[in-house]
Amino acid sequence: MSPAEKVKGPASYFPSIETKYGQPVEHWFKLLQQQSDLKHMEMVNWLKREHGMGHGHANALVAYLRNQEKR
Repeated sequence: MSPAEKVKGPASYFPSIETKYGQPVEHWFKLLQQQSDLKHMEMVNWLKREHGMGHGHANALVAYLRNQEKR
């Protein structure tokens, strides 16, 4: 992959999230959409508490999802 093709931002975490937690990112997005009444950090903490996810991975998923919802 050339530097121009390199994924940046929250999506750069997706391969390691899928490897570490054994689910595609779409799985996590569906779960997060069910928690849509929560604020950003509440969603991050929910992933950490309920699914044992690390802070960086949880934050990347929430940030990406929230950014997509704004579009």
